[in-house]
Amino acid sequence: MSLPVSLKAVAEELELVGDDSFAYLHRTTGELITLTREELAAAEEIEEDDPLEDFPEWERESIRKAAEVFSSPEFLQLPTKYDIHEYAIMEKFCFSVEDDELSEELLYQIRGSGAFRRFRDALHRYDLTDAWYEYRRTAFEEIAAAWLEENDIPYVRP
Repeated sequence: MSLPVSLKAVAEELELVGDDSFAYLHRTTGELITLTREELAAAEEIEEDDPLEDFPEWERESIRKAAEVFSSPEFLQLPTKYDIHEYAIMEKFCFSVEDDELSEELLYQIRGSGAFRRFRDALHRYDLTDAWYEYRRTAFEEIAAAWLEENDIPYVRP
């Protein structure tokens, strides 16, 4: 039986995932770990009894943890940034703004190259930064809850 994990902790871990980092959850203990592409690649290359002496001291523990992730079926990879679609979250936020003109302005800002920067600037200009981060936090919690339920992992809300 799995321990209930913190929905907030899983959602926060999802927010940290990027192009070169991946998050994992140990389904029994609830341990969350984020590893870089380099740490995962190094773990795939080492032998089971390799002392890791070719790697800097500060990197060895992460490589050991990456090897543990590979060797244990209890570790599940959390959704990647490509599974999350942050652009879609931005677009839904724009549609959620009650002022129709402001909603249209925000939608205009997220079109084309530089959308994330223009969106951030518009949030500051219209004093919507706090509302955006609350909306985004809730969206990440919903993504985390759906993933946990899909994987039959019990969780607790904050």
